[in-house]
Amino acid sequence: MKCEESKELLNSYSDSELDLVNHLQIEQHIKECPHCCRAHENILAMRSAMTDDSFYFKAPGDLGTRLRSSLKEAEPEPPLSSFWNWRWMPVFVSVLLLVGVSIVALTLVRPTGTGEDMLATAMVSAHIRSMMTDGHLMDVPSTDQHTVKPWFDGKLDFAPPVNDLAAQGFPLTGGRLDYIDGHPVAALIYQRRKHVINLFVYPTQDPDSQNRVLDRQGYNVIHWSKTGMSFWAVSDVNVGDLQEFSTAVQK
Repeated sequence: MKCEESKELLNSYSDSELDLVNHLQIEQHIKECPHCCRAHENILAMRSAMTDDSFYFKAPGDLGTRLRSSLKEAEPEPPLSSFWNWRWMPVFVSVLLLVGVSIVALTLVRPTGTGEDMLATAMVSAHIRSMMTDGHLMDVPSTDQHTVKPWFDGKLDFAPPVNDLAAQGFPLTGGRLDYIDGHPVAALIYQRRKHVINLFVYPTQDPDSQNRVLDRQGYNVIHWSKTGMSFWAVSDVNVGDLQEFSTAVQK
């Protein structure tokens, strides 16, 4: 994808409004093009700034009264026959103005979907991307947890928990680095028969949470937090097997 095409799609990409193909192409282009990466960061920064409380203006409580008073002084008293038409016109105008401003403000600052929904989409995109290119699934192919875990040393500022779950039917096959939602994550690769399971791990300040089961684009996703780490398991394996996998990881 060229920069000219990327510029036309960056806003839609930032709002998660692109189809999967264009989303992945833009995501890859941003990694390779510093200029478009900065443009994307500027869009995200502007969106973050617009959510600042300083952008909100609360109308004074006496605004309606002052508007009616000023209009009453500027205009002659209407004839009795049109009293109700003119008497309430300033109130209607002020109410409509406030409603219109509120709708515009909410439209500008309200994100599309919850944070977890957007992250789930990003995790599925990363899973699909890892399966599309030969050699991208694993940076360190190994079934030995004592080989995979040390490989992340110096590459991440945290130590992901790595366990071999072969006895539970989910053998470890390797790991890799990935970059999701603006920060690096550890991707641990497990297998269930012929199905690949990506387990994405990164630090979080969220409290421990139970499994949240989602599905995106035909893939099953399970998210939970434990001991300062956020876990996302993504696979096309059936949801029952993926729940069994998440239970094995958490033991």
